[in-house]
Amino acid sequence: MQAWRVHRNGEPSEVMRLEEVDRPEPGEGQVLLKVRAANINFPDALLCRGHYQVTPPLPFTPGVEICGETEDGRRVIANPALPHGGLAEYVVADEAALLPAPEALDDAEAAALHIGYQTGWFGLHRRAHLQEGDTLLVHAASGGVGSAAVQLGKAAGARVIGVVGGPDKAAVARELGCDVVLDRRSDDIVAGVKEATGGRGADVVYDPVGGDAYAKSAKCVAFEGRIVVVGFASGAIPSPALNHALVKNYSIVGLHWGLYNQRDPRAVLRCHETLTEYAAKGLIKPLISDRVAFADAADAVQRVADGSTTGRLVVLPEGAAA
Repeated sequence: MQAWRVHRNGEPSEVMRLEEVDRPEPGEGQVLLKVRAANINFPDALLCRGHYQVTPPLPFTPGVEICGETEDGRRVIANPALPHGGLAEYVVADEAALLPAPEALDDAEAAALHIGYQTGWFGLHRRAHLQEGDTLLVHAASGGVGSAAVQLGKAAGARVIGVVGGPDKAAVARELGCDVVLDRRSDDIVAGVKEATGGRGADVVYDPVGGDAYAKSAKCVAFEGRIVVVGFASGAIPSPALNHALVKNYSIVGLHWGLYNQRDPRAVLRCHETLTEYAAKGLIKPLISDRVAFADAADAVQRVADGSTTGRLVVLPEGAAA
């Protein structure tokens, strides 16, 4: 079969190579899946660079999220077992963790449902306890992670303020349903949030960016607000001033969604059932900005690494309908 492999760490476009390899062999409790679509996540870029918390042995295949097909024809969502990632024709995955792909979503959309939307749901509901009528501030609102949080926030009845970088991304955020859109390149984020909330600030902040985004969030979070730390796409990990959190009476909560897979897998299944219902009702639908040919996968991972994309890039196998 064909698979994209990384033999040394570096930028994805430089280190990913398309090769002919043997199909991976399932271990105990695993199944072989044919890849129908592979969603590209920022962790795939970090894996290539050697900067992710998981460091598979070289050579490895990136791709942490797919829609696949079992040998008996079932369409499922899975996280491939590294080092045999999803940018390949076949993968192996833990059988117990397979989830049925929602009928309301096509292969590309189903491939983009799992990590981003699970992260959003657990972050907003389990960690931040988002309530109907709350104001939710979402950084990188037009990106893959942010767009999921925007849709989930609207589904929960929140008022959503989206922060983006540039007019094109602002247009995407408005189409997603953001009630207010702020452009970090031209707008004063802190002043904009306070103006939009009558001086109160945001009840919940969803931050996959870190760095300056976090610093601004701390200045416009509401009394008893919650800042959810999801990731550090900016590359800068902030050092919160805990005296500031004390004086302003807000919470800083972290979210590592992968821990739920280990500690509470039943909660992951319940969340998937909720997301499936949302998809059937049209409340959520992954924003697929590009359906990428398999031969162009390395370029697509690089685009995600560079932060130049909106929504999700999904790689489709040869011969798949775009």
